[in-house]
Amino acid sequence: MKKIALITGGSRGIGKAISCQLALDGFYVLINYQTNIDAATQTLTEIEAEGGHGELLPFNVADRVEVKQALNNWKSKNEGESISILINNAGIRKDNLFIWIEEEQWDRVISTNLNSFYYITRQLIQDMIIGKYGRIVNIVSLSGLKGMPGQVNYSAAKAGVIGATKALAQEVGKKNITVNAVAPGFIKTDMTKDLDEETLKKLIPLNRFGNPDEVADLVSFLVSEKATYITGEVISINGGIYT
Repeated sequence: MKKIALITGGSRGIGKAISCQLALDGFYVLINYQTNIDAATQTLTEIEAEGGHGELLPFNVADRVEVKQALNNWKSKNEGESISILINNAGIRKDNLFIWIEEEQWDRVISTNLNSFYYITRQLIQDMIIGKYGRIVNIVSLSGLKGMPGQVNYSAAKAGVIGATKALAQEVGKKNITVNAVAPGFIKTDMTKDLDEETLKKLIPLNRFGNPDEVADLVSFLVSEKATYITGEVISINGGIYT
């Protein structure tokens, strides 16, 4: 049976790098996206050009009904197969000082970054438990560890996923399921393109932003057989800005 990995938000930025790396590692990758089919198709094309295999799996991670329908439909079309690798990567920012955060900004960030963890993981974990194997990696953030001004909503959501990571790891460890989180700092993606890189990199001991491929390499390790005794951990990849 092939090992199948679902990467939410898997068509761009860190998600794309993870999709491509896991495909190189030999996983069959399910590339989740919501609306940007061009980016998702391009990612799959690049994967196939390198000899990898996968497919597109569109749904809105913040919509519990869409999540359930999409994953149930996939399972019904792939009898006997199950998703044993889950990378909860999809996320959004709606930055503002707390006093100015609108309800819509709060709700969208919490739903996309935190509630999606519940919707998707809850849908897949039963098969992992039955199969006595699973690897879950949650992409969190430096913001969830130290908090960032202007990101109270985002920090709250990512901190919530960190707590969930630690708790779930204790629940399912006996079933050979590991649950870890990766906390990137400033990584060159669409989500950070509006930041002042020249100023911010002076705060980073390594004096640069990270690259998506560096995060993907860490995720690749965590889902590999080299990391079978690591669970419940939050691993920072931030150039030393916060330790």
